[in-house]
Amino acid sequence: MRLARVPGVVLIAIAAAMWGTDPIIRKTMSFTTSATTIVFGEHVILVLCTLPLLLPALRAVFRAGGRYVAAAVVIGAGASAVATILFTDALIGHSDFITPVVIQKVQPLVAVGAAALLLAERPRPGFAWFFLPALAGFWLVNQAHPLEPSASGAVVIAEATAAAVLWALGTVLGRYLARELEFQHVLSLRFFFGLIACAIALPIMNAPAYSNGHDTVLILYLALVTGLFALALYYYGLRRTPAVLSSLAELTYPAIAVIAGIYAYDQSLRWTQWLGVAMILGAVTLLPMQRQRKVVRVEPRDALPEAAPA
Repeated sequence: MRLARVPGVVLIAIAAAMWGTDPIIRKTMSFTTSATTIVFGEHVILVLCTLPLLLPALRAVFRAGGRYVAAAVVIGAGASAVATILFTDALIGHSDFITPVVIQKVQPLVAVGAAALLLAERPRPGFAWFFLPALAGFWLVNQAHPLEPSASGAVVIAEATAAAVLWALGTVLGRYLARELEFQHVLSLRFFFGLIACAIALPIMNAPAYSNGHDTVLILYLALVTGLFALALYYYGLRRTPAVLSSLAELTYPAIAVIAGIYAYDQSLRWTQWLGVAMILGAVTLLPMQRQRKVVRVEPRDALPEAAPA
């Protein structure tokens, strides 16, 4: 079957499922390599693999205009570098494996807000009926005892939530870039600007640029399999998939990662946390139907508001 015949949302779901193995690999490097070193190593490999695409990609994005350049920088520095560093640290710097993964389920909700700002898709007030239950579910997931809240996992929650927000923003901006750029150019720009951000982060975090031989092999796997190959499928599918639906398809990632984490690390969620997961899943599952009926286009296709974050 030709890849072009496969629905974009299916390609995104397959890519996200591949990402589900990513946290397990990162967790195995908990005691030997810092999060910044891991992510820097990934980006070095990814830039080398996509180097022939870099100059054409830079020419294409500068030709498209300043807003597209800003979007590419945010995707690379924010979604590719900072978000991955935060998520990796949430995984390897703490004993909790499942919470950082489950928090990624809020991405579709963030994507709706970002799509309203950056893609001029305005959901009507009925969206609140999806947002409020998901917000309640987010609280239940993050608090094992919701009536007796604790801040013991505040760092994990903050890092994982920030990563989810940046990744959701990356999804929306990737959809925006796909209007003018080929998917392989978006991919190359993501890695290039991500490498620059990672290089800046190394001295700030006082992290070495190289790890040991064993972890380098694992980093190579992360870069080529869950990085390059999965992202190539992702951006190819994203060209034909609305931002909100793509975020929904990406939920195969936390689903597989949670199941893997339960078996690999003998961790589990309390019944209230599973209730929270169900509430979030219910909200994002019904979200596309509400979007199809009630999203209103208010600006031209190529407009990106001046006030949009860059």
